[in-house]
Amino acid sequence: MLRAKSNLLLRWGLFLTLVVGLPAVMIWGNSLFARYWALFATGMVCAALFSLYLRFEQSPVSTREIGVIAVLGMIAAISRVPFAALPNIQPATFMVIASGFVFGPRAGFMVGSTAAVVSNFFLGQGPWTPWQMLAWGLAGTTAGLIGVFHPRIGRAGMVSFNLLWGYLFGWLMNLWFWTALIHPLNWNSFLVTCAAGFWFDTLHALSNAGFYLVFGPKLIKVLKRFRQKLQYTLVENPANSTNDKADTFPA
Repeated sequence: MLRAKSNLLLRWGLFLTLVVGLPAVMIWGNSLFARYWALFATGMVCAALFSLYLRFEQSPVSTREIGVIAVLGMIAAISRVPFAALPNIQPATFMVIASGFVFGPRAGFMVGSTAAVVSNFFLGQGPWTPWQMLAWGLAGTTAGLIGVFHPRIGRAGMVSFNLLWGYLFGWLMNLWFWTALIHPLNWNSFLVTCAAGFWFDTLHALSNAGFYLVFGPKLIKVLKRFRQKLQYTLVENPANSTNDKADTFPA
């Protein structure tokens, strides 16, 4: 069990390092990449999404888990639409985080990325869609890692985590805006871009925390009960085995 957790943390840690570190090297270490950074950045995001979707497709996922991911992704997407007129106030991020916390990093990523692409069929697709898919997917993934390593994080911890992802999501989207529409690409222009969106990110963070305080504990309780129903227990015949313990497998 400990080895599985270590491998999981290593894989996602390597992925996050590449997502953050490689762009920095490309921007400040190579003038060719810096000149066409918007194209390269979007290509990298699409490649990351493709690799994660391919890994999910090749993993032993049950039809029940696929159904749960589809339903949760659809609910998160639809919940974003009625709040479209409000500046960055929507429950999608909170629902993605709750889903990842209960069902794990893999399901969390799929719910987040699905919510982004589905909701944009109503709100508008564009070059920002892959970045939103990655941002919400990472929100669900990191929530899943917390569910694995710190399942008893508590209400205060989850509220803080929701607050944090309000800003992290905004910074990732600022990165898309900065690379696509801002010139020149340097630390000063990036900080100005982040400062311009600070209040929108703050509203996002506060709405995440507010939605969790009102709906979070009940939603997580419902999702955990549903997760239990997705499992079955294999009990060995006592006549054929001296082991009285039952093994539980995901459905």
